[in-house]
Amino acid sequence: MKAILMLEDGKVFTGEELGISGERIGGVIFNTAVVGYQEMITDPANANKILVLTYPLIGNYGCAPKFNESKNVWISGLVIKEKSNIFSNWQAKESFDDFLKKHKLLTIRGVDTRTLAVHLRHKGEMLGIISTTNFEPTALLAKLKAYRKNTVTSLLSKISVSKPTRLGTTKAGKIAILDLGITNSIIKQLETLGLTITLLPYNTTPQEILRLKSHGLIISNGPEEDAGIKEVVVNMKSLINKLPILGIATGHQILASALGAKIIKMKLGHHGVNYPMYNPTSYKGEITAQNHSLAVDAESLSKIKNIKITGYNLNDRTVEEMESKKLRIIGTQYYPASPGFAEVNGVFKRFVKILGRSR
Repeated sequence: MKAILMLEDGKVFTGEELGISGERIGGVIFNTAVVGYQEMITDPANANKILVLTYPLIGNYGCAPKFNESKNVWISGLVIKEKSNIFSNWQAKESFDDFLKKHKLLTIRGVDTRTLAVHLRHKGEMLGIISTTNFEPTALLAKLKAYRKNTVTSLLSKISVSKPTRLGTTKAGKIAILDLGITNSIIKQLETLGLTITLLPYNTTPQEILRLKSHGLIISNGPEEDAGIKEVVVNMKSLINKLPILGIATGHQILASALGAKIIKMKLGHHGVNYPMYNPTSYKGEITAQNHSLAVDAESLSKIKNIKITGYNLNDRTVEEMESKKLRIIGTQYYPASPGFAEVNGVFKRFVKILGRSR
């Protein structure tokens, strides 16, 4: 069955239907990672997005529930070039086709994703619509315009836990996580450190957080442009300097906003696993995984007392990390991914040291 992707600038890409039929609208982003399609599809930070996978062959190693980053698929649609007809991996439990059908994910295949990625690089990220039922450009553009005018809605109430949830019972340290879309891979790293974790709904008040008497708080990654983010920023303002706080990706932006910094929209976000950053003090570099279309404005952040920018992107000098020893704050725009073999990212180890000094 025929399917098309139309961007709001009128550019059309044709392909074939895969998964289910219908229409879906979302912000079009592309991810350059070679592997990890299942993790990207289930990352809550991609909620309401149309995800373009630039690696040309998808599905060749199948899918398995253990690699889901969350309980659901949150993206609006998926765009790929070629789907593998076979899959081979000792951990695979189902095919890519079965995964798409089970999660009712509207997908278009056969798209020239290389040309699509180049187009977005030149024009910037924009809205798009995938359709398998309507191929009239005028009608599809009208739907995109109407969607653009609509009030931004919030998915955080569906993505976040509905009530405080305890994970682990060790005595190594207690932390609370404000769940905006925390990924399972990050939780695994924290459990490896032996921490007792309490997942909290995104709109938990400062008073409720302090009543838990946790040794620290993590503001998690999640969708950046959700309408519920403003409420979270307000809540975080009164928690600064009350307990150690680590902000990850969207959590980093929330923390910076609560401190008084500006958040800016990027022409083209960072979505992939090979983004270089460096520390201006040590001059050490690092390759990071990232998934964001917004960034903290460096100029406004540099004016905030007691905050030090400890990481810049080597490509565009956007802020990748900030820290304040006095305020007991760390913020990372990148994902603190595990280096592999069940290892823990150094950011979490640094945060645990702060927890120890604060107890």
